[in-house]
Amino acid sequence: MVFLFRLLSALPLSWLHGLGALAGRLAYLLSARYRRLLRQNLAQAGLEAPGRAPLAAAQAGRALFELPKLWLRPQTEVVARVVEVSGWELVEGAWAAGKGLLFLTPHLGCFEITAQYYAAHRPMTVLYRRPKRDALAPLIEQGRGANLKLAPADLSGVRSLIRALRQGEAVGMLPDQVPGSGEGVWVPFFGRPAYTMTLASRLADTGATVLLAYAERLPGARGYHLKLFPLLAPLEGDSSQKAAALNRALEDLIRQCPEQYLWGYNRYKRPRGAPPPPGEGR
Repeated sequence: MVFLFRLLSALPLSWLHGLGALAGRLAYLLSARYRRLLRQNLAQAGLEAPGRAPLAAAQAGRALFELPKLWLRPQTEVVARVVEVSGWELVEGAWAAGKGLLFLTPHLGCFEITAQYYAAHRPMTVLYRRPKRDALAPLIEQGRGANLKLAPADLSGVRSLIRALRQGEAVGMLPDQVPGSGEGVWVPFFGRPAYTMTLASRLADTGATVLLAYAERLPGARGYHLKLFPLLAPLEGDSSQKAAALNRALEDLIRQCPEQYLWGYNRYKRPRGAPPPPGEGR
């Protein structure tokens, strides 16, 4: 696995994206389960359109095949792939105010490069869940570049995130990742109950500046356009109300670039030990 990743990291990004698109389309054609899940999630979001499902599968393949280059090449080379940035003044405003920064980056576009780009400027801590395949762990842990620290998805990791924010540093997380039992609430995501983490709103309570972020994958392997947005509606109310407000913000973000969202991710799964969604029996 390590040898394969190192071999792929040496290939041009255009080759990786080409191979990824081919692999994604093949997975879509050959796996009825994957094809059904992708289509169902697009339809649930009201974003099903002619040709969009296979295009989304191709983008998912690109997301997978670009990882070796993002993890194993020097950080300066990786961040140079970001050829355009929108909204960076929001980051500079938080710096000027001495506030911590909470980056909420869903499974949209090249979410791996967003943290690396920020870490090329200042320290950042990202929430990290160890992969099921042990062979991938060293690649992930060693391939994040300078200034990028990993916080495990446990109580000690949460403390690290809170400490970083209170020190005026940045924290990044995937807010649409299904949390473990007891770490989320059932709230709508594109109109269907999804088990949604409460950690994001707890971190926002530190007073940090909350930004939504994604890096759009540009055509022809030209690189990435990093886009940053403020959270327009504050996360207020109880944990369910805050999680629902966050999901609404993520929905608006995903609608900007729906082909590059990971629709094949089982966002509506019920974690082991979690209560059933409202209206469903045990």
